[in-house]
Amino acid sequence: MSRLFGTDGIRGVANEAPLTTELAQRLGRQLVATLLEHHGASKVRLVVGRDTRLSGPLLEAALVSGALSAGADVYVVGVVPTPGIAYLTRRLEAHGGVVLSASHNPAKLPDAWEDEIERRLAGADGAPNPTGAQIGRLVSYAPAEAEYIAHARHGFSFDLDSLTIALDCAHGATYRVAPKVFRGLGARVIVLGARPDGRNINRRSGALHPEALQKKVVASGAHVGLAFDGDGDRLIAVDERGLVRDGDYLLAILGRRLAGQGRLRMGVVVTTVMANLGLDRALTSAGVRVVKTQVGDRYVLEEMLKLDARLGGEQSGHLLFLDHSSTGDGIVSALHLLGVMRETGQSLSDLASCMTKFPQVLVNVPVKEKRAFDTIPGLGDRVTDLEAEMNGAGRIVLRYSGTESLARIMVEGEEQGRVERIAAELADMIRSAIGR
Repeated sequence: MSRLFGTDGIRGVANEAPLTTELAQRLGRQLVATLLEHHGASKVRLVVGRDTRLSGPLLEAALVSGALSAGADVYVVGVVPTPGIAYLTRRLEAHGGVVLSASHNPAKLPDAWEDEIERRLAGADGAPNPTGAQIGRLVSYAPAEAEYIAHARHGFSFDLDSLTIALDCAHGATYRVAPKVFRGLGARVIVLGARPDGRNINRRSGALHPEALQKKVVASGAHVGLAFDGDGDRLIAVDERGLVRDGDYLLAILGRRLAGQGRLRMGVVVTTVMANLGLDRALTSAGVRVVKTQVGDRYVLEEMLKLDARLGGEQSGHLLFLDHSSTGDGIVSALHLLGVMRETGQSLSDLASCMTKFPQVLVNVPVKEKRAFDTIPGLGDRVTDLEAEMNGAGRIVLRYSGTESLARIMVEGEEQGRVERIAAELADMIRSAIGR
C-alpha cells in the first residue's frame, strides 16, 4: 500500500482512488481506533468541518459514517474556516478534528499517529464495532459559526468606523463569516468571491489570485483589501494603491510594531527559508531576531513552541499568533493588521514602506526522482560559487515539493536579470540530471 499521508494530510481527486468514499469510511474508523488508544478514552469525540467544494458532503458523509460505526460522537459543523475547526475542537473538548478541504493545510496529527493510521488501513480492521446505545451519536452543531466569530474577535476592542474594506473570500469557507466579522466592527465592507457553487473555490480569486481584489480596491477607493484562501487560514493584503502585501510584509509590519511596544515575546519572529531577505533586514534593523525553518506551517509552529515565540508565518500569508491560536487564521491576521493601522493612523502602504523586497525568482522543475541535490554532479559546487559572488546580498534555496514531483529553485539577489539567469542555469543542471 502506497503512503496516503503527505506533508499536508491525504490528498487526491475526490471519488478517484485513493480518495474514495470507501477510504473515507475506513479512515473514520481507524482514526477513532487511534484516538481511543492514544487518549485512553472510553468514548471519542470528533469535530468535522469542510470548505465549499462540491465533493465535501460526499466525503464528509462517508468519514462520519465510519467514525459513528466505531463508536465516536461526531459534531458536524458544516462550512467553517479551518482555524474554526481547530478552535471548536478545543472548545468542545474533542479528541480530534477533521477538515475536508483541498486548500494548503498543515497536518493535524503527529507523524507517528499518521504512520499508525496508515498501518491500520493496510491491515485487518481492528476498530471497535459497538452496537445498540454504544453506537456513535451525530450532532449537527448549529452554534459553530457564531462561536468561531466570537473567538476570532476576542481581544480586538477597536472599531472600524469610517474604514472601507474590500474582502475576497475565494468562494470558500470565509464567505459568510468574514463579512460578518468586519461589518460587526463598523466597517463598510465590499465583498468579492462570496458566491460558492461547489466548483469555483479559489478560481481566479482570493489569496491565490488577488488581481480582481487589486482592481476593486482602486476602483472603490477602499482603504485596504483582504484576500483569504479557500479554507480561510491564509491572508494576502492589498494596500490602498492596489499593491499586494504578502506574508513577508505583514510579518515585517507586525513584528516591528510588537517589538516597539515591548510585546514581542523573546524578541523573535519565526519564518521559513523562502522569506525574502528584505524581511530579514526590516526586522533586524528594529532589533528583532529572525529564525528560519523549512517550508510549512507545521515547522514554523514547532520552532515557535521551542523558542516560546509568539509571532511567525510564511510569505504565502499563513501567519501564527500563538497568544490567540495555534493555527493560521486569515481573519485573525487581518484584525492584527487593521489594529496596527488604527493605532498608528497610517495607511497600509505607509506601514509597508518599512520593508524593501529583494528581487526573487522561483523556478519549478518536474523531476522523475527526488535525489539528494549534493549527488547531482557539479550542482553543489556551482551553488557555492554563486553564493560567494553574491557576498551576502543574495541566496539560493533548493528544495523538493512535499506534495508534487517538483524541484524548486529559489534565487534572491539585488539585480533581477542576474537572479533570473542564475535560476535558469541551476534549473538546467537539475533538469539534465533528473528531469522528466
